[in-house]
Amino acid sequence: MLSTLTATQVAFLQVAVLQCVAAVFWALGAWFVREERAALAHWAAYAGLSATTWLMLALYLKSPPLLAVLIGMCAAMALRAGIRRFVRRTPDWPLPLLLLGLVLLFGVWIDDDRWRPLQAALNFGVLAALYVSMAVDLGRYARDQLRWRRPWLLSLPLLLGAFGFGSRSVRAMLWPESLWAEMSVHSALNVGSALSYIVLVLLMHATLMALVVARLVSQLQRLARRDGLTGLLNRRAWRELLDRQVLNRRRADDVFSVLMIDVDHFKAVNDRCGHEAGDLALKHIARLMTHSLRTEDRIGRFGGEEFVVLLHASKLARAMAEAERLRLAVMASPLQHGALSVPLTVSIGVAEWAGGAEDPSRLMLRADAALYRAKHLGRNRVETATDEAAPALHRPAQV
Repeated sequence: MLSTLTATQVAFLQVAVLQCVAAVFWALGAWFVREERAALAHWAAYAGLSATTWLMLALYLKSPPLLAVLIGMCAAMALRAGIRRFVRRTPDWPLPLLLLGLVLLFGVWIDDDRWRPLQAALNFGVLAALYVSMAVDLGRYARDQLRWRRPWLLSLPLLLGAFGFGSRSVRAMLWPESLWAEMSVHSALNVGSALSYIVLVLLMHATLMALVVARLVSQLQRLARRDGLTGLLNRRAWRELLDRQVLNRRRADDVFSVLMIDVDHFKAVNDRCGHEAGDLALKHIARLMTHSLRTEDRIGRFGGEEFVVLLHASKLARAMAEAERLRLAVMASPLQHGALSVPLTVSIGVAEWAGGAEDPSRLMLRADAALYRAKHLGRNRVETATDEAAPALHRPAQV
């Protein structure tokens, strides 16, 4: 049977087989990667529908049925919906469905060869518009989320697809005879178009795979830099941030401050209410601090029940006011754990960066000494660092 097929039909079948393999691949991905199941399922639907379209084109080469056109457009719509779900945008179905209805209306009601060029121009134009829309979504994602310097690279396969469909739409309007001859009979141009689409499909799926890999890498990087309990920066990530801050401010001759925060009597909370309540208390305080501080300030969990805050562009007076506001917010918001209301307080040490001569370690020692003084003077208070770090002081045992 294969020996009776033209080279054009064989090329179309190759595209169909490629899309079938891709459909199985994305379906398996949707089964295993639960976080992105909706997006990957849409991509599996896109590949499966596209395979059906190319199979029908191979079987009905001289006169492709309207159903093949509609299935091809549904494939593009599924691809677009999957991309929008992946980049955390809500799929907007009304406009694509309206365009699909318009194509269906033209195909059913207009049965005149004089209108076939307009019908083909509409079909290819709708596909081009869908691909441009997808290219815009991916470009924005690469620019805003991935921070690529050349975000258009991620959109390139979609832009190429839009160009291909758009050029065919223009040809259908301006030179319908040449396009019709190319589509209805075996020709080198038809074979070339199919082979070009194979390359485009491979690039498309490579782009989708790159999206998934980039998302997974981003999540791994986040896990490596975040505290597993509170979601705040972990100690290592926060110290790296402080080192960069000192380096940048040495050049800019600017100021900033650091807060060292310790939960008072945390061991007693664990002993009295259980370790689950202790974990909830740490998460509760982390949320309070996140909501109370500015978005440009950076909070980290330093270890155990200790937290650290980097206050950008903050002199000592402002840092003291922020620390006092945090202390009052914690004191006014006890942890609700079942029937229990667990009062919480914090002690805070504040240190302003002394300028270019002070390194991060000394700044942290001064903030730590201020925290020790706050706990030594009765807890639930804010104290400032002196000019000397006082590293020799022993901090009291937690009770």
